[in-house]
Amino acid sequence: MIASKSRRIQTYLEEGAALRLSSLSLSEKIIEAAEAITLSFQNGGKLMTFGNGGSAADAQHIAAEFTGRFRHHRGALPAIALTTNSSEVTAIANDYKFEDVFSRQVRGLAKPGDVAMGISTSGNSKNVLNGLAAAREAGGRTIGLTGLKGDIQAYCEISLAVPSDNTSFLQEVHIAIGHLICLLVEEDLFG
Repeated sequence: MIASKSRRIQTYLEEGAALRLSSLSLSEKIIEAAEAITLSFQNGGKLMTFGNGGSAADAQHIAAEFTGRFRHHRGALPAIALTTNSSEVTAIANDYKFEDVFSRQVRGLAKPGDVAMGISTSGNSKNVLNGLAAAREAGGRTIGLTGLKGDIQAYCEISLAVPSDNTSFLQEVHIAIGHLICLLVEEDLFG
């Protein structure tokens, strides 16, 4: 029994490692995303992140790396996860519809030059797609973290489509990409 569990652990970790390595194909897009966020911060803009479930947690994590710090002790950078205000999310979902929870916030917060990062492992979360569409309407730049499937790529200026449809592996690579973006932005802004 222990041997079979050990094999399962090894297989899982090897599959995840292989996906991380195959995501090297996204290097240019990761750089492009980091440069878009850097430019926004340099011009007084902000980053808005959002997603559902595990992707909501990833959105919060990425925003926290910017407002707190990633590797450098530095001033806070203007990033906000649109998933964190439960009063706002539930009021919008109740008074309008759940599909509007991010787009309504984006319409209230976004200005030209801001960046919206939508995260959806399925690539089809309607509220994420609507949030990205609202950001484009406001003159913002759009970044999507997703997998192989879904409509999100049509809503994004920069699509970071991890080559998998396995939700848990996608979430693991999405946070690695988020960390890489934070690393590159900090290096661009602070050396």
